[in-house]
Amino acid sequence: MKVTHCDIPGLLIIEPKVFGDARGFFLETWHRQRYRDAGLDVDFVQDNLSSSRRGTIRGLHFQNPRAQGKLVWVVQGEVFDVAVDLRRSSPTFGRWHGLNLSAENRLQFYIPPGFAHGFAVLSETAIFAYKCTDFYSPGDELTLKWDDPDVGVQWPIRNPTLSEKDQRGICLKDLPPERLFD
Repeated sequence: MKVTHCDIPGLLIIEPKVFGDARGFFLETWHRQRYRDAGLDVDFVQDNLSSSRRGTIRGLHFQNPRAQGKLVWVVQGEVFDVAVDLRRSSPTFGRWHGLNLSAENRLQFYIPPGFAHGFAVLSETAIFAYKCTDFYSPGDELTLKWDDPDVGVQWPIRNPTLSEKDQRGICLKDLPPERLFD
């Protein structure tokens, strides 16, 4: 397993070891001790799976309180995955990092608590999997506006399909300060 630290502290790109032959392949999507040895010492409490169509953006979501760390990857298809730093004391506050995750590249992305997270579907469909460090808590969730000009995410799609919740996202400058992270 190869772990790469991103330019925003806390974000990790994980390339699992893949064992392949004529039958297909095998990889571990999570092995507590191996990931702990690689520097990812977290406890996951919930696994999620979503299916989305091309042109969909889901996010940018976060919870505070009850912040969630997420380990994400794509089971089928391809997405452009994004994390936005919402830690007020961070030198990278308001900055974003994005990367392509696909069933083909088999990369995983770890987003710690303190970040908003979302993705855009690039393939016809995508099945997206993630492990969370805290339970989903709708009352603690907020949505950062996907196209906030102050954040400036360079999404690879235009005119996305959005949920009602994501259409009502809030710009970073308008987020209540108590809902940001210390």
